[in-house]
Amino acid sequence: MTNSPNLIIKATLLVCFLFYSTLILAQEPNDCQSSVTVCGNSDFSLDVNGVGTQELNNSNTCGGQENNSIWLEVNIATAGTLAFTLTPSSSNINEDYDFFIFGPNVSCGNIGQAIRCSTTNPAAANQGNNRTGLNTTSTETSEGPGQDGDSFVSAIDVLAGESYFIVIDRPIGNSPFSLEWTGTATFPEAPSNPITSNITSTSLPSINVCDSTAPFNDNITAFDFTDLTDEIINGESDVVVTYHTSESDANINVNPLGPTFNNTARNETVYIRIENTTTGCYIINDVDINVSALTEFNTPSNYNVCDDDLDGDDQNGISTFDFNIKSQEIVDGFESANYAISYHLSQANAESSAAPLALNYRNAAPTPTEIFVRIQDLDSGCIGFTVFNITVDPKPIANDVTLLQCDEDGIPEGFTTFNITEINDDITGGDPDLNIAYYLSQIDAENEENAIDGNAFENFFNPQVIYTRVTNTTTNCVNFSEVTLEVSTTASNNTSLELCDTDGTEDGFMEFNLTDANDTILTGSPSGLDIMYYETYEDALIENNPIGTTFTNTTPYNQTIFARVENANACYGISSIDLTVFKLPNIDTTFETQYCLNFFPETITLNGGLIDDLPNNYYYEWSTGEDTNTIEVSAPGTYTVRVTNTNGCFKDRTISVLPSNVATVTNIEVVDATQNNSITVFVSGEGDYEYALDDINGPYQNSTTFENVEPGLYTVYIKDKNNCGITDTLVSVIGFPKFFTPNDDDNNDYWQVKGISSLFQPNSSVFIFDRYGKLLVELDPLSVGWDGTFNGELMPTSDYWFKVKLQDGRTFTNHFTLKR
Repeated sequence: MTNSPNLIIKATLLVCFLFYSTLILAQEPNDCQSSVTVCGNSDFSLDVNGVGTQELNNSNTCGGQENNSIWLEVNIATAGTLAFTLTPSSSNINEDYDFFIFGPNVSCGNIGQAIRCSTTNPAAANQGNNRTGLNTTSTETSEGPGQDGDSFVSAIDVLAGESYFIVIDRPIGNSPFSLEWTGTATFPEAPSNPITSNITSTSLPSINVCDSTAPFNDNITAFDFTDLTDEIINGESDVVVTYHTSESDANINVNPLGPTFNNTARNETVYIRIENTTTGCYIINDVDINVSALTEFNTPSNYNVCDDDLDGDDQNGISTFDFNIKSQEIVDGFESANYAISYHLSQANAESSAAPLALNYRNAAPTPTEIFVRIQDLDSGCIGFTVFNITVDPKPIANDVTLLQCDEDGIPEGFTTFNITEINDDITGGDPDLNIAYYLSQIDAENEENAIDGNAFENFFNPQVIYTRVTNTTTNCVNFSEVTLEVSTTASNNTSLELCDTDGTEDGFMEFNLTDANDTILTGSPSGLDIMYYETYEDALIENNPIGTTFTNTTPYNQTIFARVENANACYGISSIDLTVFKLPNIDTTFETQYCLNFFPETITLNGGLIDDLPNNYYYEWSTGEDTNTIEVSAPGTYTVRVTNTNGCFKDRTISVLPSNVATVTNIEVVDATQNNSITVFVSGEGDYEYALDDINGPYQNSTTFENVEPGLYTVYIKDKNNCGITDTLVSVIGFPKFFTPNDDDNNDYWQVKGISSLFQPNSSVFIFDRYGKLLVELDPLSVGWDGTFNGELMPTSDYWFKVKLQDGRTFTNHFTLKR
């Protein structure tokens, strides 16, 4: 069932950071930039776990650092006193919590000195409890470390509009803590959500939808939360709603999805952040979205039919398919299915429901053809897809054949015995998968009744027609033909004519001079006989449709025509003339390849280009004088070969061997020390080249320019696409890091100009100054870099300036940040 998101998202969202540890763990707020905004004056409980960046160096008089910390940001709505009591959940005196307060109105990275702090150890100070905080009775602004103080310092008088950072740290222990606000100042309230006021769950009811976006079966679809956003905002001008793929992103407000988006997984949780832009307070909810495709149907089997003759041709691969059969197969077993099923020639058409095929579909193109099925559940709207292949099985070859038999019993009455099976291959074309049965009538052949013995049949008419039923034993497709049995009482000689298919169109048709067969036909016959030519034996018998002495065969490659030999218009005999058009060698007549000049004197092999045959069945004449199927060459050029088959038919092949070579690098142009560094390679050579940066295995690109290159040392690889080899060259890209963090974690511990090496700009000068222009160090450009010290002392977090004069004469001045 499809549900609208704005109807089902009905649950109470979390208030700001809501003071639940589950929210805190999603994005640990143990750094200033990820601090949690406190909304409302509600008391809360929290836990602390770990420390992010150490940000309290030299920032307080209590001698404290972060151990297990959490940062809170407090914005003052109404003036008064800022005070609180922090109570560990365990009363064990060894549970030790410290705190530090910065403000008013400081920013991360520039928090200044703490205006309040307490690092008193309750056990060391012999206190009766382990609480700490701000109160109106204490007069100190700082206490600690260790045994100093009673853990409480004085409350802060605050004004409306001010903001403060409170860092709570647990150096000893493992218990959570609760915090009670005891001052008179108030904080901004969290935004409200008008559509979830009566629901307390933080997880909204799941959204279960069908995949409604093409390709429909990838479980990815479009979600539009625009209406939900409008309902949540409810006309308020200072409320912003965003959607996120993770709770962490929602908390720190990054990577918003937008109100309209596609899911990325079949089952996915979306987090909704509702923020008051005036106070910075926000609430969060989550909803599970589940997308599914229609799968409750059967995959249809492939569909085979036999070729038919509805279009007058039963050998053209065109027939009719009844897709109602497939529709029943698809829904079989799904009794309650209410599906609309359509059939298409492409996935795109199926997805867009375009150009549906008729249910009695007659193919217009050769098969097999893939049919794409669109299945739509008319109740739910879900759409599914499946495919099957349709194939038109050819009708078996069933040639009409004439069997001419001599009357050998000495009585020229025209009756004799025939072995019809002798012409089986003529009927079927020699196909071993075909079975033949013989009948006296076409009706018997169609009904498979009263079959006759084809091995010994005595004709009772001259000529007599019998009928064949030809069945393909694999496809069960059937065809029919006629066999004409003819008895001749006189005889003339049969013969044959043979030509190569040399008329420029290799289709098995050639023009024959039929008189070339006359001498053979008349050998041994009396003089004075005349010869006429016919395409069929039947035409020769009745002298119908004679053909001229120049004849182009109408059946490709092999055709039998007939010569009627007459004596004073009386038939002396009918001779068959087998016309044969020999195929030319099946070769690729043109071929192009490359020779790598850098591989000389290695050779490459050229061949006669035969297709689907054995080389030894042919003769070869190369332009080089060689007569083998293959030759070896080691130079570019044009080579020809004449390929001749055993019938004496030939064809010529031309091979163009083009030169190629590895690249020669002529110049490297580097644009560096910019926001968009680039490397451009200039090469020469006979090859076709592609380029990769710093990895010989690629990926390679056709462009000679690499954009957005980070500073550093690189190897450019130039590969010949014709596999002649790879050339490489070293490149330097100069750049200056924006910051470094010398905290001995082996990550950005030193600042140094990138791209300088003993091969590139080694004689450059590098100077580093503090923000007041004092020279701190002159760096060796080949050293590891500056470690952030001056005269052995750690330099503080700040911006520092550098001046670099490269060996090539370029000078750069800019600044970078030292972070601790």
